Amino acid sequence: MSRLLDQYNNQIKEELKSKLRLNNIFEVPKIKKIILNMGVGEGKDDSKLVDKAVEDLTLISGQKAVKTISKKAISGFKIRAGMALGAKVTLRNKLMYDFLDRLVNIAMPRIRDFRGLDQKSFDGNGNFSMGIKEHVIFPEINFDKVDKTTGMDITICTSAKSNKEALELLKSFNMPFKDKNVN
Repeated sequence: MSRLLDQYNNQIKEELKSKLRLNNIFEVPKIKKIILNMGVGEGKDDSKLVDKAVEDLTLISGQKAVKTISKKAISGFKIRAGMALGAKVTLRNKLMYDFLDRLVNIAMPRIRDFRGLDQKSFDGNGNFSMGIKEHVIFPEINFDKVDKTTGMDITICTSAKSNKEALELLKSFNMPFKDKNVN
């Protein structure tokens, strides 16, 4: 069992139940899934960049990533329908907790000029999204073999009913937030 999953089941659930004043243990919010997305804009010119993004995302997540395909043509950007433009992967269960553990404890401390996550990045339904400018902060990526650093989006979907519940859930997993109030 994952270290974070074990910690959530044995310690965090009870703490959140009392902190959020919930009546039932099943009301305690939990993380449903984590979605990783890499958009490769230059992939329209060179398909090898998209293949490299799929490979890197697979290394980072521990699960096979899939290419994202454009749904319609946009002539201003020289994009045709069906063109591969990025990669994505959805993590659940053990892989999700393993990735969250590596993100919080290994990758985030390696971000340059990192001052904490913005509390305004919640969507109102308890989901949190963040962007990373360089994917090389993850230890799985060999910096010498990287041709071009790309950014990635990370979305953490929770079962929380509000932003405050989701914030408390993510703080209990030691995610470093800036100190500001959430609506």
